[in-house]
Amino acid sequence: MDNKLKSGFVTIVGRPNVGKSTLMNQIIGQKIAITSNKPQTTRNKIQTVFTDERGQLVFVDTPGIHKAKNKLGEYMVGVAKRSISEVDVVLWIVEPTTYIGATEQQIALQLKNVKVPVILVINKVDTIKKEDVLKAIDTYKDIVNFDEIVPVSAKKGDNVDELVDTIFKYIPYGPLFYDEDTLTDQPIRQLVAEIIREKALHALSEEIPHGIAVTIEQMNEGKKIVDIVATIICEKDSHKGIIIGKEGAMLKKIGTNARFEIEKLLEQQINLKLWVKVKKDWRDSDFLVKNFGYDQKKEFEL
Repeated sequence: MDNKLKSGFVTIVGRPNVGKSTLMNQIIGQKIAITSNKPQTTRNKIQTVFTDERGQLVFVDTPGIHKAKNKLGEYMVGVAKRSISEVDVVLWIVEPTTYIGATEQQIALQLKNVKVPVILVINKVDTIKKEDVLKAIDTYKDIVNFDEIVPVSAKKGDNVDELVDTIFKYIPYGPLFYDEDTLTDQPIRQLVAEIIREKALHALSEEIPHGIAVTIEQMNEGKKIVDIVATIICEKDSHKGIIIGKEGAMLKKIGTNARFEIEKLLEQQINLKLWVKVKKDWRDSDFLVKNFGYDQKKEFEL
């Protein structure tokens, strides 16, 4: 690679559940960030890396901007807002609608003061008629001084290559930040914990929305079979019973689904043991929020 390469940081913002993680995974070509039909799935600033002959894009997937209801929510919103000012390009992802809600209005206010290019990405266009895509563009086009507006389907991959082309237009020339084969800066343990949390979110009912965290207690990498011991943290005793399920059926389902994906990630066999512990109202505790890995100061250390 030569000195004509471009390299820069791109942040992805938007309200919860608009497809930020799905889009990032689609661009990278491999699942790094967990996805769920429940909002506020992403809790940390996740960096993934896309490299080709043009250069390198480092994507920062942030928690959705929303009205914080507890210490965890405050952390998530803080990460999202701070990331906007630290990158070369901002992608704002919205759904194809003709109604601009309160959260979108709040994000628009944040982006009006941004001094870097802002690209509006209208996602989920596969769910509406083509003429309705034009209506959505017309609805949003004047709310912020956008440099580009690009409609995509992150789920199906439609127009995602064109979006990457558009991003590169606004990225400065410079050396690569990461090796060419790097896909993410996330530690393996954190990726494993996030896979377990994703499978729990998929399996559990609405009774347990986001009051869970996952910690990796033990992981002996380097052996033929990797032994992993993880704990699912919940907020109530009643939640613990639901997570375990009748005769352990729910916990077994979560473990089986997680094991399959972790083995794909590690490319080797694993032995996964899951435990469940109750930490009452942990999302309202500064200490526990930080203890479970959601430390805003740590997120932005250089």
